[in-house]
Amino acid sequence: MTWLDGSQYILTRFCFQRALAFVYFIGFLILVNQGLPLLGAQGLLPFKNFLKRVRFWDSPSLFFAVGSSDRAFRALAWLGLGLSVVALTGVSDSHGMAVSTLVWLSLWVLYLSFVNIGQTFYGFGWETLLLETAFLAIFLGSNDSEPPVAVFWLLRWVLFRVMFGAGLIKLRGDPCWRDLTCMNYHYETQPIPNPLSYYLHRLPEKVHKFSVLFTHFVELIVPFGLFGPGAVRWVAGGLTLFFQLSLILSGNLSWLNYITLVLTIACFDDRLLGYIFSFHHAVPATMGWVHVGVLGALGVLIFMLSIKPTINLFSRRQIMNTSFEPLHLVNTYGAFGSITRDRMELVIEGTSDSVATPQTRWLEYEFKAKPGNPARRLPIVSPYHYRLDWQMWFAAMSGYENHPWILNLLAKLLRGDARVLGLMAHNPFPNSPPRLVRVRRYYYCFTELGDKSGHPWQRALVGEYLRPLSLHDQNFLAVLRDMQWLEA
Repeated sequence: MTWLDGSQYILTRFCFQRALAFVYFIGFLILVNQGLPLLGAQGLLPFKNFLKRVRFWDSPSLFFAVGSSDRAFRALAWLGLGLSVVALTGVSDSHGMAVSTLVWLSLWVLYLSFVNIGQTFYGFGWETLLLETAFLAIFLGSNDSEPPVAVFWLLRWVLFRVMFGAGLIKLRGDPCWRDLTCMNYHYETQPIPNPLSYYLHRLPEKVHKFSVLFTHFVELIVPFGLFGPGAVRWVAGGLTLFFQLSLILSGNLSWLNYITLVLTIACFDDRLLGYIFSFHHAVPATMGWVHVGVLGALGVLIFMLSIKPTINLFSRRQIMNTSFEPLHLVNTYGAFGSITRDRMELVIEGTSDSVATPQTRWLEYEFKAKPGNPARRLPIVSPYHYRLDWQMWFAAMSGYENHPWILNLLAKLLRGDARVLGLMAHNPFPNSPPRLVRVRRYYYCFTELGDKSGHPWQRALVGEYLRPLSLHDQNFLAVLRDMQWLEA
């Protein structure tokens, strides 16, 4: 076997394509369920306003061509979901190179179109990671063609940057990664802890320090093995896979770890996977010269676009989760460069009173995943992603001036907007909207093991985040008008 022997990657390609299609399915499912309340014409950040401020070449999207209506948004989201099912079932790859390429290209163009108009709600690193990975998948071919080994090497290059970038940003960032104390805080202060996070937080100090050391090893040393010969590459891929599985078990980090798991598949070939899966296939046709030429051009393109991300990777001023061009073909990555020590949460409350007094009874809105009621059990939602819940976690770290969309969220609650309320787990005003809403900031921490209350959280009021607001507040209405959020 030579490193160019594509016949040893038939099962690898099969597993990679199905796994990637699953991540696509989750991504488009989120768009179908949450897209319009977040980005639609009456959403929190209407993308029609965004399209007026940017040029196509700065943020390429099909919506420049099909328009900014909710109908167009819904149609493209459902089309993407349908195509992801086609890819997941393998129908696309069993009908020849042309069909396979068209399906994977369409999925990439569709998802790119949403990410480029998604603004704050699509500013996460896993969006660009999915786009970069999915772009390379366009060139993997169909079941009747020889798998292109060069693409698997390019996928390993993506995985290297994901892992090594995350490792370097930790060493350059928060000192707790250097004194081995980060895991003392992470399980409790991560965006959306899961049930296991509660128990992991209580592990002995020595275990936490070992976890940090293992993280450094997997992110800074192991990535170089991704380019090694068979056994070395398998071990590196296996360690990376194990590390990502441990992250999945310890928290709800959307599909960040799932898409990284997909990339680890590129580290294995049929010699190893054949021991795990029973898979029979016909001998594919040898790669044609046209295909070879396209792959050569792809290699040159990726090499040229990798220059800036590579310079950033080794820069003392390294930035993470950034694209250097609007197609997100080659990006820079990193995760948890800094760790939050104290957990702050925003709690939205409403009242039917027209004037707030010390006797006013305030009722809380409950989100679907983020901490709210201290008695509520910790959720398991990964790989699904509640985008509003995540943004509320970021908003709690600074003033609302840095997260102005929260003002539109409050305006929607005052109007009883059904779509936005659909993003919530509990609406305390089912019959008529509140007359006043406010936002308060709380300090949250896990209860002790064996706490008599049986609650996972305890909390203490820190202070007011946003004063009581109503639709009769002229200053509030003026801000909504300036942001083009005020509905006719």
